[in-house]
Amino acid sequence: MQRRLLLTAGLAATAALAGCASPQVERYASEKPALDLRQYFNGTLDAYGIFTDRSGEVVKRFTVVMRCQWDGDNGVLDEDFIYSDGTQQKRVWRLKHLGNGEYTGEADDVVGQARGRTSGNAFRWGYTLALPVDGRVIEVQFDDWMYLMDERVMLNKATMSKFGVRLGEVTLSFVKRGS
Repeated sequence: MQRRLLLTAGLAATAALAGCASPQVERYASEKPALDLRQYFNGTLDAYGIFTDRSGEVVKRFTVVMRCQWDGDNGVLDEDFIYSDGTQQKRVWRLKHLGNGEYTGEADDVVGQARGRTSGNAFRWGYTLALPVDGRVIEVQFDDWMYLMDERVMLNKATMSKFGVRLGEVTLSFVKRGS
């Protein structure tokens, strides 16, 4: 009886986890406007964001100025962050377009390599970030989604987790500056 109860609980947990699987980026293949990262992240962009903890409370607000440029399939996204508590941060992404909508990315605080793919108006990528917290550095995983709304605006939602446990979310809006 106990074995049957454990087996039933295990199957229920597996089914519940399968129901939590996130969508694949290919699901957005027919969505317009089509996103070309090399075109959108070219020039200067302004971003406005929040970080919410797992309860949904806003922990930090921030703005970002991004200076982006591409040389063929290689791009640089130079980001300057200003947080609501007055702290500042810089991150420089070095992106590479691999073809077929696939990209890799590296930055000084990214562990290993970010990998992502565009499809339709969406871009999804995942990476591990070395995040300074209370005088130490912890590695957290990001499941990062971007959705192109029009030629100037893109929305971004990223889930941050550690050992598969959701820690919070980052929500951003990007606005591409006019020429």
